[in-house]
Amino acid sequence: MELLLSDEQRALRDAARTFLEREAPIGYARAMMDDPRGWRDEVCRKMAGLGWMGLPFPEDAGGVGMGFSPLAILLAEMGRVVLPGPYFPTVVLAGLSVLEAGSDAQKKDLLSAISAGDLTMTAALTDANVDVRPDGDRVLLNGTARYVMDGATADRIVVAADGALYLLEGDGLSATPVNAMDATRKIAHVHFKDARAERLGDGDSTAAIERVLDRAYVALAAEMLGGAERVVEMSVGYAKERMQFDRPIGSFQAVKHRAADMLLEVESLRNAVAYAAWAIERDHPDASIAASMAKAYACDAFRRVASSGIQVHGGIGFTWEHDMHLYFKRAKASEAAFGSGDHHRERLARLLEQRYA
Repeated sequence: MELLLSDEQRALRDAARTFLEREAPIGYARAMMDDPRGWRDEVCRKMAGLGWMGLPFPEDAGGVGMGFSPLAILLAEMGRVVLPGPYFPTVVLAGLSVLEAGSDAQKKDLLSAISAGDLTMTAALTDANVDVRPDGDRVLLNGTARYVMDGATADRIVVAADGALYLLEGDGLSATPVNAMDATRKIAHVHFKDARAERLGDGDSTAAIERVLDRAYVALAAEMLGGAERVVEMSVGYAKERMQFDRPIGSFQAVKHRAADMLLEVESLRNAVAYAAWAIERDHPDASIAASMAKAYACDAFRRVASSGIQVHGGIGFTWEHDMHLYFKRAKASEAAFGSGDHHRERLARLLEQRYA
């Protein structure tokens, strides 16, 4: 396999970095922390205009058709600026759910709207305790889905229940926002009371749900990679400038060793994410194994790098005014989302046992 980026992928990375540093720098994340919705329409519209909202979707459904690896590259750039907003829940969680399980008509209708920037969505693929009751050509859902990204603000929501995926129509829904550590990412518990829903596709969707979750694991690991990469850059830059005993603190051996360990974590995570994205894009037999490997390592690596970044910055790293705490909080929140490192190591053990039993 080829881990180096192609010319097209490098162009996407460079263009994304330039756009995000201009239109959604870290100050944008700070501004959105107190915003109930958590994003501004103009930023999302501009991303849609660049084709980002439809990046992984096929062209016949209104998308760009670039596949999963470019999506991982884009998410890494978003992680560098701790981007708030609906991109991850809309494109990764809900959009890929529609792509994997939806009918042709559902794909054309929903994915084209997402790609155009006209529709925000989210999906409750885990932590959902929902009862399904037939009601004519629709079903009624009752129960609660916990810790749903953008659960209180998304236009539409997809829910996994009884081995199927359901698209909620809007009535019978209520949401309770959750005060999360990472205020740049809005979380809510979503409650269903006789909520009418339409099934995505036909038949059992268990395999589709697993495929979407594998993609979510890798996508989140890619975002965490970008955040960790930026923390290393900030820490090295600070170590070169901060003077102590008439010397830059970066000249001290203890700081050098910490920075070297941080770089090792980032480059190891980069390889894990690149392989997982490669395997996902090609439906490789190792895709699920690689996805859990990437998420497990990302959980530990991003947390350790963010913690070390605070240590390198010293007292200023603990202040609200400095940006380092935003990365540390995103690291902790992302560690818990879609399975901790321990969860994915246990999943890896089960997958390997099934393969070699």
